[in-house]
Amino acid sequence: MSNLKGKKVLIMGIANEASIAYGCARALSNAGAELCVTYANDKTKQHVEPLLKGLNAPLFLKCNVTDDEECQGVFATIDKQWGNLDVLLHSIAFSLLKDLQGRVTDCSRAGFLEAMDISCHSFIRMAKYAEVLMKNGGLIATVSYVGSNMVIPDYGLMGPVKAALESVVKYLAYELGNKNIRVNVISPGPIKTRAASGIKNFDTLYDEALKRSMTHTPISIDEVGSLLAFLADDGASKNITGQIIYIDGGFNQLGIK
Repeated sequence: MSNLKGKKVLIMGIANEASIAYGCARALSNAGAELCVTYANDKTKQHVEPLLKGLNAPLFLKCNVTDDEECQGVFATIDKQWGNLDVLLHSIAFSLLKDLQGRVTDCSRAGFLEAMDISCHSFIRMAKYAEVLMKNGGLIATVSYVGSNMVIPDYGLMGPVKAALESVVKYLAYELGNKNIRVNVISPGPIKTRAASGIKNFDTLYDEALKRSMTHTPISIDEVGSLLAFLADDGASKNITGQIIYIDGGFNQLGIK
């Protein structure tokens, strides 16, 4: 069990009880961390707010990552209430359905730019805000999928977008390393989240990944949470940074069948 007592954590990306970000929030809260949880809009709020009952989350703030004023307000509130930040989880991705479910060849310019802005550049913006508050170092983490570096049929536009995100993580890790801020990617196998439901033929993708992994065991949001809690613990090596950390039953190591 990780010991995160006294740690201040910002969780971005909970949509409902099946969200990877919720599994992470639960694990960090259970380990003693104090959370700030954000929600994207009023529709999301009604699904996220009931989940706070089981979390040590005194801060619950609206934050649409495309709204600079809202984002700045979140970090200003954290600064005012806590004075520092230890962990930032960015678990946010978006693509227009027609671009996600169509060919990458056919994706629209507007759709590509929006997907890249929300799924990738928003991570850069949040890291920049977090840098100022991580006065004693910290951990910045995001979430990806193996479709970033190998072709996963029907993963579509998110493949190139996640590839960009993973590259960004490496550069941020380099640039922030001298401030003892670690930046990593957690890359789980397929998990049945609301976001995943938008992927064409997701059930087939999920079943195939389960069949072909080395463990043949489904990945849970709690496993992802435990991994993040470990990385956030002072007992974890300060040299784990710039990494893509897979939790997919070894699927990423398998060749094309």
